[in-house]
Amino acid sequence: MRSLQIPLLLALTLLFTGAPALADVYDDAVTNPYRPAADRERDADTKPAELMRFAGVKAGDTVLDMFAGGGYYSELLGYVVGSQGTVLMHNNLAYQGFAGEAIEKRLADGRLSNVVGLFAELEDMGVAAGSVDVIWISMAYHDVYYVADEWTVTPDTFFPALQSLLKPDGKIIVIDHMGTVGTGSSLGNTLHRIDPEYTQADFAAHGFRLAEQSDVLLNPEDDLKKSVFDPAIQGKTSKFIYKFVRQ
Repeated sequence: MRSLQIPLLLALTLLFTGAPALADVYDDAVTNPYRPAADRERDADTKPAELMRFAGVKAGDTVLDMFAGGGYYSELLGYVVGSQGTVLMHNNLAYQGFAGEAIEKRLADGRLSNVVGLFAELEDMGVAAGSVDVIWISMAYHDVYYVADEWTVTPDTFFPALQSLLKPDGKIIVIDHMGTVGTGSSLGNTLHRIDPEYTQADFAAHGFRLAEQSDVLLNPEDDLKKSVFDPAIQGKTSKFIYKFVRQ
C-alpha cells in the first residue's frame, strides 16, 4: 500500500504546487520551427496559444481567417487544424493593398499546404454556406465602421456573410482594440478602436450570442483615447476577446 501512496502524493504535489502543464497542440503551433522570425517577435504581445486555446480550434476544422492581412494567425491556425483541416486566409481588395507582399510570402511555394488564399469581397466569398467551423476576426471588426472611398464593407455586408458561412454550431472569435464604453461604433473611423459593450449589442442584434470572453490581452496602461497607431501604444493596446455563437 505504501508504494502506491508515494506516486499518488507526488502527483498531488505537482498538481497543487503549480507545476508547468504539458505542452498542447496550441503551444506546439507557436513553437513550430518553420514559423518566420518576424512572427515569433509578435508572440509576446499577441499570446496566440492562449487565444487559440480559448477559441477551441481543433484538428479537422475549417477556419475562416477573415481580413487576415499577412496571415500571422492563418499559419498558426493551419498547424492546429492539421492535414484534415483547412484555413481560408481571406483578404478583400482593400486588405490586399494593405498587406501587400506579406500575403505572397505567406503562401509562397505551397509552404502551408492547408492554408488557402481567399481573395474576395464579402458579397461574393465563393465559400459553401454553412461550411465554416470557426470565423476568426482579429483587429478587423472595427473596420466594419470605417468609412473611405476604397472601403466597401458595412454591417449590411458583414453580418450576412457571417450568418451564411458559419455552421449551425460554429463559433466567431472577435479580437479588437478596446474603445471607451459609450462611444459606440464612432471610433472605428478615427482611433481604429471599438466600444466593447457596443460590440456585444451589435452581434446580438444580428443573431449572435456572447458565449465566452477572455481578458488575456487587456492592458490597463492603455490610454483608450489614443489611436492604435500612436507609437506610445502601437502593438500593446488593450484588446477584448469574445466568442460568439448563434442565438
